[in-house]
Amino acid sequence: MKQAQPKKKTAYMPRVLAGKPVAAADPARKQRVQQYETAVRQMRDGKYEKAKASLEALIASDAGDLIDRARVHLAACQRQLEKKHIAFHSPEEQYDYAISLLNTGYYEDAREQFEAILKKHPSADYAHYGLAVMHSLTSRAEDCLEQLGRAIELNPQNRIQARLDSDFQEMADDPRFTELLYPEVL
Repeated sequence: MKQAQPKKKTAYMPRVLAGKPVAAADPARKQRVQQYETAVRQMRDGKYEKAKASLEALIASDAGDLIDRARVHLAACQRQLEKKHIAFHSPEEQYDYAISLLNTGYYEDAREQFEAILKKHPSADYAHYGLAVMHSLTSRAEDCLEQLGRAIELNPQNRIQARLDSDFQEMADDPRFTELLYPEVL
């Protein structure tokens, strides 16, 4: 029977980021971390103006290893603030903006814009169509079929448009999609 070997004591080594040991007891760093955490909480609570100011101050204070994270969060704050200040002269203009968001991969922001259009104009077939495209691109077949069906119901020309739209290629193999676009074949 083997006897258990006593465990070797290892010396505590500080964590190393980018080749520099981080001083655990550095009060200035501790304060910067708290400032960063506060800014992230403010963002989570929707207080983007306050979070932006905190992050800008953090970046200006030479936050060391937190600078990259602070810049990413600052960019997110700025995007949220810009989104709140956008005003549209017509629902079509808002639709164009939503499509630009969709084309650049900001699906959640595009969805919000389409839904805002539908809240004010429930019979806006183009907004239903845009949501259908978004759902197709994000592999949400059920939602895509529902929105596309509504768009076609409101404007039958959307059926022809969808037949030619490459954004629906994810849906091409779904028999329900084919039935929706080619009812005359049945």
